[in-house]
This record gives sequence, structure tokens and C-alpha cells, in this order.
Amino acid sequence: MEIALLIIAAVLMLVGIIGCIVPGLPGVPVAYLGLWIAQITDRVDFSWTTLIVWGVVTLLVSVLDYVIPAWGTKQFGGTKYGVWGSTLGVFVGLFFGAAGVILGPLVGAVIGEMMGGKAVEQAIKAGWGSFIGILFGTILKLVCCGLMTVALIQAVW
Repeated sequence: MEIALLIIAAVLMLVGIIGCIVPGLPGVPVAYLGLWIAQITDRVDFSWTTLIVWGVVTLLVSVLDYVIPAWGTKQFGGTKYGVWGSTLGVFVGLFFGAAGVILGPLVGAVIGEMMGGKAVEQAIKAGWGSFIGILFGTILKLVCCGLMTVALIQAVW
């Protein structure tokens, strides 16, 4: 039974890493679930502090995944219209698969800026900020899942 649980934990880590890139899969929470599954075994003994810290990190990264595209829009000169457009684009994009997740915030920021009266060039610049925010969020999720995977490997060995 212990080997089966460790295999499940390892699969959850792998699915978590894939979920950082593939839309619709909550990568970091899935990897965190893998830590808890491994904790059930006699071979792995994470401290409560470790599990709580990873839980807080999981929650923080999950929230930031929705906030960072709007932040990127703002950093590239976007106004509140672009930030709202980017935020709405994140949620609308979820319904359109991988392309929607990537393009939703970008298109939303551009449309928002144009609705706010910005020129096309300025709106596109704000949209690029959103896109860069998405890339940053993806990297953040990958690093988080990678570190959880390393923690699991160290705990098993």
C-alpha cells in the first residue's frame, strides 16, 4: 500500500507540473495534494510547519496566477480599463483552452484600453504587459511545483 501511495504522490507531482502549463489543471494544488498523499506513508514525515508553509505558498501562487496578468498590464502603462480587461480576459480565456488562457488576458487588456480611449499602439503595449505577466505566473508555478517535487524526493530518499 505504501508503494502505491508514493506512486500516486509522484504522479500527482507530475500532473502538477503539467498543470502549470496546461489550462484547466490546477497545477500547484495538485502537487500539494501529492505532498499530503506522501505524508500518509511511513516513509515520508513532513513537519506540520512544512505542510502549512506549502499550503500558504500554494494559496498565494494560486491567487497570484490571476493577479499577475493585471499587474503586468499596469506595469506596461495600462490603465484601470486594461487591468479590468486583462482580469476578465483571464476568466473568459479559461473557456477557450490553452490559446484562450494565453490570449484572453492580452486581448482583454487591449480591448479594455481601447474602450478607455487609448490609441491602438498604447493598448497593444498594455496587452503585452499582460502576456508577460502570464509568462511570469507560469514560471512561478513551475518553480513552486519543482520545489515541491524536490521536497518529496528528498523526503523519500
